[in-house]
Amino acid sequence: MVAECKKLAECLYNTSTLVVKDPRCPSNDNDRFLNMLEKYYEQGTEACLEDARPELHYQVGVTPEGVEFPKCARDPKCVAEIANQSEENKAHMPEKPDPKWRYMWKIGERPKDSKFQELNAPPVVPKAIPEWSEVMDLWGGKMLNALEVVAEMLAVGYGLPVGTFRDMMQQAPHLLAPTGSDLNKYQEDGTIFAGYHYDLNFLTIHGKSRYPGLFIWLRDGTKVSVKVPEGCLLVQAGKQIEWMTGGHVRAGMHEVVFNKRTGEAVAKAKADGKSLWRISSTVFGHLASDRWLEPVGHFATEAAKAEYPGMYVGDFVSKELESIALKSSDLED
Repeated sequence: MVAECKKLAECLYNTSTLVVKDPRCPSNDNDRFLNMLEKYYEQGTEACLEDARPELHYQVGVTPEGVEFPKCARDPKCVAEIANQSEENKAHMPEKPDPKWRYMWKIGERPKDSKFQELNAPPVVPKAIPEWSEVMDLWGGKMLNALEVVAEMLAVGYGLPVGTFRDMMQQAPHLLAPTGSDLNKYQEDGTIFAGYHYDLNFLTIHGKSRYPGLFIWLRDGTKVSVKVPEGCLLVQAGKQIEWMTGGHVRAGMHEVVFNKRTGEAVAKAKADGKSLWRISSTVFGHLASDRWLEPVGHFATEAAKAEYPGMYVGDFVSKELESIALKSSDLED
């Protein structure tokens, strides 16, 4: 078992990505979830906007298209990174907000008292979909359970106590956060649905989407088109695990772009009378807002602590949200 944990840890080090299979997460649960989200986004803009909560920085309810801004678009360091990539490994340069919708739904228990209440707000339930809470809680809970096992295995693989990561995930603001990209509206090759970025959370886990378009970058800079095997889940490293490992694990860069394979899937879906909404089946696994974020164990070298200074997880998340335009400092008290 320790050997398998070390393989998992090495894979995350090299690729920032894992493909896992958990028998508790069957494909039919993912299908039920995707069907419901297609139904939700197909309601139309006016109905969906009733579920938006901009005053809570869109951390619950729906985020409309054109709001979420890729951090790379305004980060000179990231712009330079793309400019220096080879042609075969080059990201699409994001220049405007993403044309995707997203729904934020809390998964798991929240703290009764927190310094970061906006990150732990009560959920928003769409009026027109009575099965919403049941389906979201079921699928989101199963993916979060899988992520907790991955967190334990990674700790063992990196020579840390088994509960190092898992314990910090307790009562964290985990989010089931499916995106919705309207492929009725956007079918131009190269359309960026999610601009080149990393995830700000600890670990992200995805069920299989019905439309291709996700690209990831390995540690060596190689760009890879993602193909998740049937019945499997995709895990990506976020910025919080990079922080805890002092940069040993890197937050995985990725983008979602309309390409030839996406177009082929659209043509087949049209012929079969299927929905043309691209839904991502995504859980953002976080560390608890009130926990202290810093390099741990043997990763806590002086150099690592200088590059990754300690702070509350909630403060870290707030800063990251500002950088992608979901939170503005002028909204704070």
